[in-house]
Amino acid sequence: MFGQPRIQYKTNAQMRIMREAGLVLIRALDAAVEAAVVGATTADIDAAFAVVLKDAGATSNFLGYHGYPATVCVSVNEEVVHGIPGERVLTDGDILSIDGGAVVNGWHSDSARTVIVGAADPEDQRLSDVTEQAMWHGIAAAAKGRFVGDIGAAIDDYVSSVPGKPLGILEDYVGHGIGTEMHQAPDVLNYRTSHNGPKLRPGLCLAIEPMLVRGKIETVTLEDDWTVVTTDKSRASQWEHSVAVHEKGIWVLTSPDGGAAKLAPLGVTPVPIPEE
Repeated sequence: MFGQPRIQYKTNAQMRIMREAGLVLIRALDAAVEAAVVGATTADIDAAFAVVLKDAGATSNFLGYHGYPATVCVSVNEEVVHGIPGERVLTDGDILSIDGGAVVNGWHSDSARTVIVGAADPEDQRLSDVTEQAMWHGIAAAAKGRFVGDIGAAIDDYVSSVPGKPLGILEDYVGHGIGTEMHQAPDVLNYRTSHNGPKLRPGLCLAIEPMLVRGKIETVTLEDDWTVVTTDKSRASQWEHSVAVHEKGIWVLTSPDGGAAKLAPLGVTPVPIPEE
């Protein structure tokens, strides 16, 4: 009775509904990214995202979650995660992570992208690129590995291998299972540990979301009880996809092509979720 939280394994039919939620989320994030321009507010990004969900008949899994007041999280510069959209005006060179989710027929999707507004600082672009590639290395490990812990090991190994100034991997915030709730067991670490975690088996759906910083990994939560910032004010990046593991392989639920283009260089061919 005091064991690990129970993992929810999905049927193929349930995972296909999650794919529907993922396709809505792709369009909503596309709209949010398009709205992220110099002079726009972070509230404008939230509004653009919300319109797509409403038009699709989907709902946000962030709005109202433990009292969260917005449709998406928009985290700017030193804000790592859970930034609340508002009247902040975006300026040239801002780096922001847009993290959102959609619910269709009770099934959740979750995805995040990093956007640089206007002219990018090369080191910010490197931060975003490495974070995105780290995510894809983690997703590839979900296809090739045996345990959930293999995902974090792959992310850690990739980030550690990148030449140039080292980037920090946040340890306080990790990926998670996803299904009829946004956050489920198991935790998906973004770094290597001695703990293997549960086996990667059909029906497991995971949100894989590395968060990297240009400086130290220590963070603090602001007085709004949501926004997490780096204590040294170094800039941050977050990338995330929801991934389904099934008997034929994996499928990235929140990528238009299921992850095919990004996974091909890593030796992985994603497979659409089979019919029952």
